[in-house]
Amino acid sequence: MLYEEERKVKIAQYVQEHSRASVPELSQYFEVSESTIRRDLKELEESKLLKRTHGGAVFMQEVNFEPTFIEKEDKFRKEKESIARKAAEFIKDGDTILLDSGTTIFHLAKEIKVFSNLTVVTNSLILAHELQGYKGIEVLVTGGVLRQQTLALVGPIAEQSLKMVCVDKAFIGTNGMDIRQGLTTPNLIEAASKRKMIEAAKEVILLSDHTKEGKVSFGKFADFEEIDKYIVSDGISEEYVKAIKRVGKEIYIVKS
Repeated sequence: MLYEEERKVKIAQYVQEHSRASVPELSQYFEVSESTIRRDLKELEESKLLKRTHGGAVFMQEVNFEPTFIEKEDKFRKEKESIARKAAEFIKDGDTILLDSGTTIFHLAKEIKVFSNLTVVTNSLILAHELQGYKGIEVLVTGGVLRQQTLALVGPIAEQSLKMVCVDKAFIGTNGMDIRQGLTTPNLIEAASKRKMIEAAKEVILLSDHTKEGKVSFGKFADFEEIDKYIVSDGISEEYVKAIKRVGKEIYIVKS
């Protein structure tokens, strides 16, 4: 028997995998009453993880949609560059840092080339390539399965590698930032890697442009209080600024 939260996650996954599902189908599969399924579907719709229909639910494609790294890299470039410059201010020579595979983090990789003594752990092939040849920067790349969409190494091997390190700071990107649902990314396996990055760091810094506000993707990787510092672009609403401060975390708003 699954706990309620486990069941709802499994229902969302089932609908994603099958594109649609009926209430009787889900009731039989999860061995619970149809009224329980209807309640779960209502809550999942409120969380923007699926859309209810007459008699069932359909998968919301936008929840799992993920543009490629190349498609994302050029969007909001000025905002990302400004965020990256601010993030670099929190790095000093001698640090060990962890960089995930986001496009804003890619701009941070360009900023840190001036340092003479850094150790960088990353699951991003494109970031590792960007930092090659800089004598003052030692780059450690996790193993794992290569995701073509994000050029990130993910899965059990990547997660095991991340368990073996303890870094001073982790710089993480996100696809969605929602007050209720927290921080999310479209792929569950990539979300698991981000969680391991958070666990491996003494301090976690989130880099995000304001367009991620209010968006929810399929895979949750953190609640707001699990992040120590937020560096965001100046389009973020006061509602989100207050939500971050409410959990006692620092937020830095940068102009592009």
